Amino acid sequence: MRKFWIGAAALLAVAGLAAGDAQASTPNVKSNITVVDEKPAPKKKKVVKVTAKKPEVRKKQRLVYARQCDSFFECLFNTRRSTRSSFRSSRGVSDRTTRSTVSFGAGQYTPGSIIVRTPERALYYVLPGGKALRYKVGVGKEGFQWSGNSKIGMKREWPDWRPPAVMIAREAAKGNKIPTYMEGGPNNPLGARAMYISGTMFRIHGTNNAASIGGAVSSGCIRMMNSDVIDLYERVAVGSRVYVYQ
Repeated sequence: MRKFWIGAAALLAVAGLAAGDAQASTPNVKSNITVVDEKPAPKKKKVVKVTAKKPEVRKKQRLVYARQCDSFFECLFNTRRSTRSSFRSSRGVSDRTTRSTVSFGAGQYTPGSIIVRTPERALYYVLPGGKALRYKVGVGKEGFQWSGNSKIGMKREWPDWRPPAVMIAREAAKGNKIPTYMEGGPNNPLGARAMYISGTMFRIHGTNNAASIGGAVSSGCIRMMNSDVIDLYERVAVGSRVYVYQ
């Protein structure tokens, strides 16, 4: 019996050693696998802010040609000393004209007379048969407009400019010096032709600034487009009557 228990104890000891060896030979492995829940996390909805794009309104740029004077001379005559605007044809004078033939029932004027109606900015050359040629003109500035009747005392082509003494004195008092003489030509403010009104310091003349026609722009003279003043010059005789109305 004693031998039986000794044998059993030996078997148990061998079994314990085998189990210890098996446990020692098994490596201790750390796992780096993370178990994730199979359901994916809900994605955040991206909020897209839609802003209605206002139609692009293009503002019309207003071109303001409020040109500044380059010199006193330009300010005085409301003109640039340039030949671009009025001298473009092969003849050296613009072909632009304002002339039109109109009915003219004022029978008190003889054919060949000149009538200037300042408020209309218009000059009429009387024709026979109740007709007249109408031209658009520039007239005197406020304070320089006048009325009366006289006649054409002299005519000149490409006239020289000799400003009257009263103009020279008036501008000198303002601190402005104007020339006492300017040779005739395309840059002369009197333009291509001039017809001098007897008994006055005023003329009917052309201009090198077509934009001034139709305005109150002069110191009392009557301005015409160069093509118009040449046309009138050929029709008017020295001694023709002139009537100016305000």
